[in-house]
Amino acid sequence: MTTEYGPLLGPADIRDLAATLGVRPTKQRGQNFVIDANTVRRIVRTAEVGPDDTVVEVGPGLGSLTLALLETAAHVTAVEIDDVLAGALPATVEARLPAKKASFDLVHSDAMLVTELPGPAPTALVANLPYNVAVPVLLHMLATFPSIERTLVMVQAEVADRLAAAPGSKVYGVPSVKANWYAEVKRAGAIGRNVFWPAPNVDSGLVSLVRRAEPPRTTASRQEVFAVVDAAFAQRRKTLRAALAGWAGSAAAAEAALVAAGVSPQARGEALTVEEFARIAENKQPAPGAAAGDKQPAPGAAAGDKQPAPGAAAGDKQPAPGAAAGDKQPAPGAAAGDKQPAPGAAAEGKHPAPRAAAEDKQAQPHEQPAPRAAADTEGPVQ
Repeated sequence: MTTEYGPLLGPADIRDLAATLGVRPTKQRGQNFVIDANTVRRIVRTAEVGPDDTVVEVGPGLGSLTLALLETAAHVTAVEIDDVLAGALPATVEARLPAKKASFDLVHSDAMLVTELPGPAPTALVANLPYNVAVPVLLHMLATFPSIERTLVMVQAEVADRLAAAPGSKVYGVPSVKANWYAEVKRAGAIGRNVFWPAPNVDSGLVSLVRRAEPPRTTASRQEVFAVVDAAFAQRRKTLRAALAGWAGSAAAAEAALVAAGVSPQARGEALTVEEFARIAENKQPAPGAAAGDKQPAPGAAAGDKQPAPGAAAGDKQPAPGAAAGDKQPAPGAAAGDKQPAPGAAAEGKHPAPRAAAEDKQAQPHEQPAPRAAADTEGPVQ
């Protein structure tokens, strides 16, 4: 099936297909469908997709970009979470590009849960990412599929600025540093609002990411480096000495790690490169005088020994002062062997044990909600 746009979908095609499927774009899933064939072809050109590429696309929707990718790439795998859209996309591909049917795979899943893909390993990621989950999905895909060499994503303009920001910029933050761990990042163009249905209330931008030959050289793991990044930007107005105190264990320990890394303790996270964050992670010190996780014995004792009372042989049970070892001591003023009543009770009376404080069930203090995350964080460490 072809129209004036060839096999691609035009505005009328998008609306007709959506009506047939009973689809109404939802804000919850960030659905804004591209309805302009020239825009999707421009995206494919900017992504430099070639005939040897295996492309993974996240959030294909009704298939506008999918069809443009299939025109050029060797293989396309689309990841779609929506039940209706996932069910309809293979039929759209077959109807409009029947010769490419065998070159297309669909994964019906949340992209954040995808850990493997059918077919050849992907060489490129090209997507109109749902704006509400763009950064977590992008970082997850880059971490999970190291074969991805080139990425071009369409995201909200503000997010595009953050991803491509350099150190020292006001919008430089967690997405900037983490994306730069994987790739060289740059803005690759702007997209107008009128190419979407429904038209969003924000502008859009293209971001290009070309994977580094290797991550920054460091003895720290990616998770360790990202933990420093998260801590630094969680309190971005504070100096690193203060912002990293929780991560390091104290402000003094944070300062020691910073000085060892060659970073000023008075600097702020927005001034640091990803390589400098890696050096800080390398120089985190364990607790003073202890190997990480070791439980320390009492001074002069072998680890694990139970310490006796001062002046006693290890394991001896100490009698009360003035008593022979092993003697059971009566209460003051009582004959040995007499059973002592509870204080203030008659000797023959049976008394309930006083209620112990430890047995009382205490009312729990009100649970506090978790603090709201900083605006430029993207959830758990990726």
